[in-house]
Amino acid sequence: MADHYEVLGVDRSATPEEIKKAYRRLAREFHPDVNPSEDASDRFKSVTHAYDVLSDPKQRQEYDNPNQGFQGGGFGGFGDIFETFFGAAAPGGGGSGAAPRSRKERGADALLRVEIDLDEVVFGTKRDLEVATAVLCDTCEGSCCAPGTRPVVCDICHGSGQIQRAVRSLLGNIMTSSPCGTCRGFGTVIPSPCPTCAGQGRVRATRKMSVDIPAGVDTGLRLQLPGQGEIGPAGGEHGDLYLEIKVKHHDVFSRNGDDLLATLEVSMVDAILGTKAKFTSLDGEIELEIRPGTQSAEMVTAIGRGITKLGSKSRGDLKIGVQVITPTKLTGAEKELITNFGNVYKPKKPQLAEFQQGLFAKLRDRFLHV
Repeated sequence: MADHYEVLGVDRSATPEEIKKAYRRLAREFHPDVNPSEDASDRFKSVTHAYDVLSDPKQRQEYDNPNQGFQGGGFGGFGDIFETFFGAAAPGGGGSGAAPRSRKERGADALLRVEIDLDEVVFGTKRDLEVATAVLCDTCEGSCCAPGTRPVVCDICHGSGQIQRAVRSLLGNIMTSSPCGTCRGFGTVIPSPCPTCAGQGRVRATRKMSVDIPAGVDTGLRLQLPGQGEIGPAGGEHGDLYLEIKVKHHDVFSRNGDDLLATLEVSMVDAILGTKAKFTSLDGEIELEIRPGTQSAEMVTAIGRGITKLGSKSRGDLKIGVQVITPTKLTGAEKELITNFGNVYKPKKPQLAEFQQGLFAKLRDRFLHV
């Protein structure tokens, strides 16, 4: 790179006022709005960059003396000790030897919440999602530079990314290193950042993706999708995407581990005599056997009709609690039937008398659909 003093046309001993005066003269000469020549823009950038460095006292000192330090000092073989404990070279050493920092960094992880229905939990599902994230810039393809340009070596740290300074301590004068303030430790600067991404190498966009959600997930579970998060600066490694599951409430079924729970209402007569009842499960319609004498809160189990276990093909059960419906509004004739039944019913007898069977028939006809 050209010497900044030569770019501005001043001596190395020039005062700040002389540097400012030279900059103003050259800026007026090469400004693109004034000078339409092909190289005017590049000259203007060089002049501006040279002035930015030399007009700042700290940067000018670092530019003039990039590796200032103390020679000698008598520390001899203590260089390795200083390197180990202080991250710096002993007096007269050559610096820490740290490599410049890469512009490429890993992208951030992302979290997306997804609501699914209970039947999707049972069988698994596929979702098409839209994710607002960072993607690679199409203009610079991650280089961070405007088309046709490239990063240039920092003229303050000369590509090391570090600035060395002499520091006095109880042990004498030692050299310490810190990231270069001009290039931020990268070792290079970007004179012409990409206009699309402002020199970041990535832009915000909405990305569409299809995701398989396995069976057996539950509310609060997070699925990790490696490499599906944001792309890092300068085209760095992608972060991960996490999907947090929320299962919607179901009006009929509730979940208990890998089992499904539900309720089935049956009439009083059906509970007494037993029946076959149809029930609509998440797999479709099934037939349940209600045994004679079934009581409220008894469970009827449909094996293998529950939730598919996460990471397995086996399923839990569907457990249905029976609720016996007792009629509350009876006519006079209905009350008489119930009264007669109560008068003759003997629970301990193994068989019903003929009269009792007749009452049951009348009860069934009267209350079958209550």
